[in-house]
Amino acid sequence: MMRTVSILGVGWLGMPLAKKLISNGYKVKGSVTSSSKMELLQHAAIWPYRLVLTEDELELDDPGFFDADVLIVSIPPRRRPDVELVFPAQIRQLIKHLETVSLTKVIFISSTSVYPESGRIARETDVLLPDKPSGRALLEVENELRLNRNFETTMVRFGGLIGADRNPARFLSRKTEAIDGSKPVNLIHQDDCISILMEIIRQNVWGETFNACCPEHPSRKEFYLKASELSGLQAPRFTDQAEPFKIVDSSKLIKCLDYQFKYPSPMSYLGAGF
Repeated sequence: MMRTVSILGVGWLGMPLAKKLISNGYKVKGSVTSSSKMELLQHAAIWPYRLVLTEDELELDDPGFFDADVLIVSIPPRRRPDVELVFPAQIRQLIKHLETVSLTKVIFISSTSVYPESGRIARETDVLLPDKPSGRALLEVENELRLNRNFETTMVRFGGLIGADRNPARFLSRKTEAIDGSKPVNLIHQDDCISILMEIIRQNVWGETFNACCPEHPSRKEFYLKASELSGLQAPRFTDQAEPFKIVDSSKLIKCLDYQFKYPSPMSYLGAGF
């Protein structure tokens, strides 16, 4: 059985994922970018490592980080004008290092931003032309990881992340202009993110690409009005002017992993009192 998991990027998703893995008997190694954060990992029983990825090098104090059965790459592209150049260059440094170690199983945390707002259902078999620079950067990275024969990579394209300390009402509460209320949302709860990643490891599912998003897609107006009501925040203003949209389909994941969502709809998360 795979018993050692390294998580590159122990943040909002990586920390609770690490704790869940540990509670299920896994040894977890985690990376952060500064030595000051390593104590937080130690307190959570995570083996701490300092790892910094730049366009030019992978800086790692202890190569033992890559002595693992599975590597989970959980570092989103940063918002910067040159993200299409910088993020793929960073991951190329990681790939170059992976080609020198024995680790052969990788999970890459991607995003549904690789899909354009095409006004239709988005599936893993689509030919992709992302709208945003971050989506184009992620797609390039996905392709480079997928084509590398030194290891097998499973891509998980998460929708918008909700749960834990992320109040969904804050997503749009600061918007001053009216937004399209009819646009469907593509969201996923942190608990489902963690459970899906656990199942991929448990079932040894490699070389796949999965959309991971609530199967139900309420409208922005329905979801954010309810979220604002529950949190006491100002609701955004809505308009009937239709904006480009997409509906992300997670049926492949549900079928391949025999997975049942804990929150099949973002509304069920709100119904639980978030």
